[in-house]
Amino acid sequence: MTMPPRLRRLALIAHVTSSVGWLGAVVVFLALAVIGVTGQDAATVRGAYLVMEPAAWYVLVPLAFTALLTGIVQSLGTPWGLLRHYWVLFKLLINVVATGVLLIYMGTFRSMAHMAGDPETELSSVRNFSPVLHSVLALVVLLLAMILAVYKPRGVTPYGRRKQQSERDSRSTPGAVSVSQA
Repeated sequence: MTMPPRLRRLALIAHVTSSVGWLGAVVVFLALAVIGVTGQDAATVRGAYLVMEPAAWYVLVPLAFTALLTGIVQSLGTPWGLLRHYWVLFKLLINVVATGVLLIYMGTFRSMAHMAGDPETELSSVRNFSPVLHSVLALVVLLLAMILAVYKPRGVTPYGRRKQQSERDSRSTPGAVSVSQA
């Protein structure tokens, strides 16, 4: 089942927008993380860690879920399919794993914000390299997903091969009605 062209373009716009937004938000988080680790002003360092948790809940998490949902809709409504091509499966896996790691990491954001908000906690204890590392890894993973989407490397799954064969068979059989016509 494929979507009508207008709906397919709308789904593509929603997917690209949420995916690029997620990537951009990760870049901002990397900047905040670097400020947190290297900043000299205590209020700025604490502020960087204090803003990460709510910003993650209101920006990163919604964009991750939107990219996941729109990616599934996009794949199901196009000839690429969700299970036909390895690159689509890898993108799905990347998105699911990245979203899962983000949700697990929200506890770390919470504890960092708690420490940063406590004026009794020494600044050296507030600084944390983990957000830098996680942001860099997230960038690499999201860029990999983008590369897969642009280059669409060859490789059809066994399910995809069976679907292609059944479509060829239905076209070569006189009077047969294909799935897309039914």
